[in-house]
Amino acid sequence: MLKGIFPVIPTLFTDDDTVDPDALRSVVGFALDAGAHGVVFPGVASEYNFLSVEERGKLMSVVFDEVRGRVPIIGGASAATSEEAILAGQHAKDHGINHLMIMAPSGLGQDVDAHRKFFARITAELTDVEVILQNAPSPIGASLDVDAIASIVEANPAITYTKEETLPSGPVITALRAKEILQLKGILGGGGCRYIIDELNRGVLGALPAVELTDLHVAIYEAHMARDFEWARKLYRNSLPLLTCQSIYRMRLTKYVLKQRGISDRLHVRAPLPELDEFTQLDIDRMLEDLKALLS
Repeated sequence: MLKGIFPVIPTLFTDDDTVDPDALRSVVGFALDAGAHGVVFPGVASEYNFLSVEERGKLMSVVFDEVRGRVPIIGGASAATSEEAILAGQHAKDHGINHLMIMAPSGLGQDVDAHRKFFARITAELTDVEVILQNAPSPIGASLDVDAIASIVEANPAITYTKEETLPSGPVITALRAKEILQLKGILGGGGCRYIIDELNRGVLGALPAVELTDLHVAIYEAHMARDFEWARKLYRNSLPLLTCQSIYRMRLTKYVLKQRGISDRLHVRAPLPELDEFTQLDIDRMLEDLKALLS
C-alpha cells in the first residue's frame, strides 16, 4: 500500500538550461531526511513536459540511485500519447519501479472511451505494474468526473490508485470511495497539500505535493494519523500562506524555497511562469520565517 507523503521531486537546471543531477540528489536527500514515505519523479512539478526522453531517463536513474530502495518510488509516466507513456514507464520498470503515475491526458478531453483505450494500450505493454491514474484539472489534465474515473478504473485491473486534483477535490474523493471499486486500493491527494486535512478526513491514503515543505507535510500527516487533529490543523493553517503563493508561482516558488532553506541553489525553470520580484521574495521570506519554529 502507498500511504503517506510522496513529494514530487523537481528537475533542477543550471543557469544555461541543462539538467543538474547533483542538485537533484540533494533534493532527494532532503525529502528522505524529512521523513517522506516515498518520492515521485517526474511529475507536473518536475516540469516533465519540458524534459526530453533522454533527460527523463537520465534523471530517473539518478533518483533511483539516490533512494537506494529506502522508500517506494512512483515513476511518473504521464505523456500526451500512449507510446510516450510506455517508453517512460518502461524506463521506470527497468529500475524495478512498478508504481506508475499516469495522467489522463487533456488532449482526450471528456472522451471516456478514448481514455479507456489509452490506459489499456499502456498496461498491455507494461505488465506487472500498478497505475496511479492522475486526474488533474484542465488545461493541465482532462478534469474527469467521478463516473468517468470509475469507468476507466473498472475497465483496467492495473489501475489500483487514483490521484485526485480537480477542484473541489473532496466531493470527488468521497463519491469515488463510495463506489467501492474492488481493485482500487485507495485515493491520493495532490494540489500541493492545500486541501490535505479535508482529503485525509475523507479517507485518502496520503498526498503527493511539491517537495519544499516535505517535513511540514509529513508532520501534518503523522499528527492526523495519530488522531492529534488539533496539532495537525495548526500545522496546516501555518502552511497555507506559502501554499497559496505556490499556487501562482509553482516551480519557481519551490526552487526559491529550496534555495532559502539551503537545499539547492538552482532557480532556473523551463515552464512559463510568473517571475518572483523583490516584493514577492520578501513576502516568501517572511512566510518562511513564520514557519521556522515548526520546521526546526
